[in-house]
Amino acid sequence: MAEPMMLGDRLRIARKMRRLSVAQLAQKISVSPSYINKLESGARKATMSMVQGLSKALYINVEVLTGQPYYGEPEAEDRVHAVVPELRRIMLCYDTPDDLEAAPRSLPVLASEVDQISALRRDARYGPMGPLLAPIITELTHAALSSQGEDQRKAFWHLARAYRAVNSLAHKLGHHDLSSTALDRVRWAAERAQDPLLQITASYLVTGAMLRQGAYGSARQKLIALRKELERLQPERSYTKDALAVDGALLLKLAVLEARENNVDKVGDYLREAAQVAELAGNQDSLAYETSFGPTNIRIHEVHTLIDMGDTGQAIARLAEWGTSSAGEWQPPATTVGERSSHHFIDVASARLAAGDRSGAFLDLQRARKIAPNHVRFHPSARETTAALLRLETHPSNDLTGFASWTGITTT
Repeated sequence: MAEPMMLGDRLRIARKMRRLSVAQLAQKISVSPSYINKLESGARKATMSMVQGLSKALYINVEVLTGQPYYGEPEAEDRVHAVVPELRRIMLCYDTPDDLEAAPRSLPVLASEVDQISALRRDARYGPMGPLLAPIITELTHAALSSQGEDQRKAFWHLARAYRAVNSLAHKLGHHDLSSTALDRVRWAAERAQDPLLQITASYLVTGAMLRQGAYGSARQKLIALRKELERLQPERSYTKDALAVDGALLLKLAVLEARENNVDKVGDYLREAAQVAELAGNQDSLAYETSFGPTNIRIHEVHTLIDMGDTGQAIARLAEWGTSSAGEWQPPATTVGERSSHHFIDVASARLAAGDRSGAFLDLQRARKIAPNHVRFHPSARETTAALLRLETHPSNDLTGFASWTGITTT
């Protein structure tokens, strides 16, 4: 069987395109030539921070190395990319929407549909969510532009939520230019909704895009400024539960940022502060402003940051430490939103592969698929782990080859 294309293959092609030797590329990103050789051969899996460093050194976009967006068999079955051209048009014409054949439906009806879209977004069900986005955004825009006062603010509030769903879909599918445009639209609508916490949440989403582009310094400045703004808005730090949840999300994003730069002490500080914020909020998982925060998400981020810093052994040990004798290793509760939970299992699959536990890695990929199939099919790390497992197995099982075929991994 021909071997599937992996990040290492794309790295080698990009390096040769830039006419760099292995040693020259290694010097550019301050690693050893043997490390580059291991990445190109697939013997090592690159962390996200390493991928970003390589993309900068090679003057290419990250998605060139990850291979996004992915088409092929998954697209033929799910058609998730089919909505993207229409969403691009809608994002461009955001303040001059298409004419409607009838007046917009009532705001409560529109809000209920956005609730449905938001639930699909949180569970990473991009297939059924995608076709709903353009029509609801058009209708909500008409409702917002034609109303006044509180009704107008509410319409823009829900419009910001719909734009957030576009951002999620675009980012997860690898259409990062559309994701960036959607983030601008989230901020545009949030400003008109006149809800300070929504505006902070909109800026928080932008910092996620900054991290994906490797703009760590700018993201750090923005996150710290947002926390100061939040403190200014809440007199004498008498935070509401919603404000606590937003603050907690900012802290977890800061922890991820510091992990990308391998600042171990700062990662620990932010995770501990996030735990203190969660305690103030009653140690309950919440979805305030559609952002997951609470004890579960703190644990998910603790594992994620350890893996991001290359300490995969400690990440797996943490899961065992948090587990119970009857249930085994810790797993996110069944009530955890699908996108968060599936992302956790994708991360852990990568860690197990690095530790040499191939069967465990594949089991976690299967768990992630059961929770959020669309998310797994189009996730770069899930596909990279799957491709690595195929390369490592002399005689891959039918289950593994079937899984790889389902993700649409092509062979060379």
